[in-house]
Amino acid sequence: MTAAPTLLMLGVGRMGRPYLAAARRLGVRVHAVELAARVDGLVGEVDEVLPCRGPADEMWAESAHAAAAAHRPDGVIAFSEPQVMAAALVADEYGLPGPSLRAATTSRNKGLQRARFAAAGIPGPEYLVVDRLSQAAEWAATRWPVMVKSLSGAGSAGVELVADPEGWTGAVAAREGEGRLLVERVVAGPEYSWEALVRDGEVLLANVTEKQTTGAPRFIEIGHRLPARLDPAHVPAVEGLGEAVVAALGMRTGVVHLEFRLGDAGPVVIEVAVRTPGDHIMDLLGLAHGVDWFEALVRLALGWEPAPLPSTPPRLAAVHLPVAPAGTVRAVTGFEEIRAHPHVVLAEADVVPGQAVPVLRSSADRVGRVVLAAPDGETLDATLETVRTTVGVDVTAAG
Repeated sequence: MTAAPTLLMLGVGRMGRPYLAAARRLGVRVHAVELAARVDGLVGEVDEVLPCRGPADEMWAESAHAAAAAHRPDGVIAFSEPQVMAAALVADEYGLPGPSLRAATTSRNKGLQRARFAAAGIPGPEYLVVDRLSQAAEWAATRWPVMVKSLSGAGSAGVELVADPEGWTGAVAAREGEGRLLVERVVAGPEYSWEALVRDGEVLLANVTEKQTTGAPRFIEIGHRLPARLDPAHVPAVEGLGEAVVAALGMRTGVVHLEFRLGDAGPVVIEVAVRTPGDHIMDLLGLAHGVDWFEALVRLALGWEPAPLPSTPPRLAAVHLPVAPAGTVRAVTGFEEIRAHPHVVLAEADVVPGQAVPVLRSSADRVGRVVLAAPDGETLDATLETVRTTVGVDVTAAG
């Protein structure tokens, strides 16, 4: 009897659990690596779970190498940013499908992305990488406003718009000891992302997602809608940008999540990742396109053919990610009610009465999520409006 294939899953979290369900449907064994605090939650859901000693990339690599040596995997998937390099190293060592070491390394460092894309002629903002933020003072003074970013952060962590000299003084005071940072000229225009399933460098299926953010200074994402309402005149340039980024990365097999702004001169790259997009975007892709992207990625990681992929999205999908001011939660309202709505797929709050809500600095500070799907734009818009007016978190302001 032929043994069931084995998938090594590096990180699972909450939004990566559909990978486990897909593997079970396909008869695939799963060996997972997860942070020690989350191991107990995976017992019974995977065949074996190995604890990781810490959240750093190096610790994930340590555990990934140990797991791969103990259970020679047939495929490996990185869930989130800190696992990208570990998965790429395992894939390279064992000859497994994966993004490639070049793509993984570039994905983990925004400065390397800027350098690679500039060399490839791919539009991106003017930028500078400095060891201390004050070193960019003269450069920034002729380019207001500028964005300050950590090189490897995710979820808007470490992202900050600085509009003028006064703001710059404050940013330097707060971040001078932070270490190496990326400073870049702000690109105006609406935000989008381009998601693609890629096999051996070929784009099999792509999608454009429309973003809603809090705006300056941190541009934290509070909503996604797909497929995006994109002017047909811009579609060729967006598709060309995605293909160019895949080529420049040396992307082989997996998923690409490319964020861009649509400026006056066309699409401009903001950043790219070769791992599962956050904010339930993978779930939205499945709802809209009628194909399970988690299962497709499991198949690709194992070197299998993906299931048939549709050419036209049958539905529209969106996620609303509510935020609240800093303070203490008095009440959480509307989530249970909105779950009964026929177009709502998921509604969850992340806070409870009495809990403290921090100042909104990254996506980790949002207070919940509502996922929905609808057959047409009018219905989706109406459902989104109902969601926004129904769910809420009442807070007693801090101080």
